Amino acid sequence: MYIAFLNPQGNFDPQDSYWTEHPDFGGQLVYVKEVAIAMAALGHKVDIITRQIIDPEWSEFAEMQDAYPGIEGVRILRIPCGPEGFLAKEQLWPHLGTEWAPFIIEFYEHKGQLPDVFTAHYADGGLSGALIARETGRPFTFTGHSLGAQKMDKLNTNRENLSELEERFLFSRRILAERVSMEHAGRIITSTFQERSEQYGHNAYRGAIDPQDETRFAVIPPGVNRRIFNPDPTEIDGEIDERITMALKRDIPVERQELPMVLASSRLDAKKNHLGLVKAFAESKELQASANLAIAIRGLEDPLRQYDTLSQEEKSIMDEIVALLDAYNLWGKTVAFPLNSQAELAAAYRQLARRRSVFALTALYEPFGLAPLEAMSCGLPAVVTKNGGPSESMIKGDREFGVLVDPSDPADIARGLLRAVDSASADEWQTLREAGIERVISKYTWERTAEGYLGVLGKLREAAPRTGESEIPPWFTDPTPENEIPLKTLPELYF
Repeated sequence: MYIAFLNPQGNFDPQDSYWTEHPDFGGQLVYVKEVAIAMAALGHKVDIITRQIIDPEWSEFAEMQDAYPGIEGVRILRIPCGPEGFLAKEQLWPHLGTEWAPFIIEFYEHKGQLPDVFTAHYADGGLSGALIARETGRPFTFTGHSLGAQKMDKLNTNRENLSELEERFLFSRRILAERVSMEHAGRIITSTFQERSEQYGHNAYRGAIDPQDETRFAVIPPGVNRRIFNPDPTEIDGEIDERITMALKRDIPVERQELPMVLASSRLDAKKNHLGLVKAFAESKELQASANLAIAIRGLEDPLRQYDTLSQEEKSIMDEIVALLDAYNLWGKTVAFPLNSQAELAAAYRQLARRRSVFALTALYEPFGLAPLEAMSCGLPAVVTKNGGPSESMIKGDREFGVLVDPSDPADIARGLLRAVDSASADEWQTLREAGIERVISKYTWERTAEGYLGVLGKLREAAPRTGESEIPPWFTDPTPENEIPLKTLPELYF
């Protein structure tokens, strides 16, 4: 098949520039790149279509065509969309229907070959997919990644602050674009069944999609990059082992330095519930006797004592962690060190597995939970929140691949951790290690993700194109004042 990915926000280049430095980049670009490469490895031709940027401060994104060195079958296409310089994703809306989608059609018509199918990502990609499908008849899938209504929920949107949030985030355009994407897509791709029911069941999307309609959805989980996250040592492992050893010598007395560790390596965010993990450790003498608590924070050499460079929210979380260390006398039982890249994370997971340690993610809610799967892929067992996606990835039938815990119950967190790190549970640790590796290989690799997409796209290519019941709002193709989307549309949908 000839497949094209629609992803106007962020950008792609061989160096993966800015992926960790700008909010419009990040995880969704990793997802698209890895699925595209995996599809190409299976023999398909793939274009990743994004936005051209001509700006000396963003020089990586000026050429219309690009590629990943050594990767056959994947092409990066950058199509003009609005003014030449960089635009935040909220500023793309007036240009998608007037320039980007039409220019994509023009590009392929000039080349004499349209892709067989498109797969669209985020609301702006989904809207573009609907516009292209309307003109060409080519089907598309829609992968929302995260939806606007959930962001509105997280921002505690109400009728009093709606105008202020709309001015900043343009939610009215995003919600309508998501509804268009859902109605016109041949299939909607979600990572979990919970995502399908909870995100697409939101009031904002009623009438556009029925989350109970099995024919409209496909659940295809994302994958682990096993080129990085695997049990086989690399050159960097020795450096990371030395870093961890030096941190242990600084933070932990000699008699405890050989104990397993409970590792928290997620970003400092209140939703990740570091405090719940620290409380579980603090309130369990048995856990303290069996393991040390380890906290990894990017970019900080001595995170427990020197964290002034963090953001205000991150500093607040660290202040609370340090207060708990003081209150429960956990100094000498807690170690912290930096892990600054995926390669360093993988090396740390392998080194901690040698100590029969465990990865911990006790988030209040985790939509999917890729991080524990990455740890498991390196041979480090995972103890993970039961709230969200991990409830699907860690259990199948009566078989456990990781340990699920209640993030609101410190005693339950401690219980789950002890299953793996208690010296009397050596067989349990080994069983969890082997089950975790097996689970990732069998279901959670990018090759498996690509195979899932290809199965859906192949069926869409053979079927009649889908047309949504509602028209695409005219503002998206003619953004004039008379076509402006009224703000009153948003509360009618959201509340």
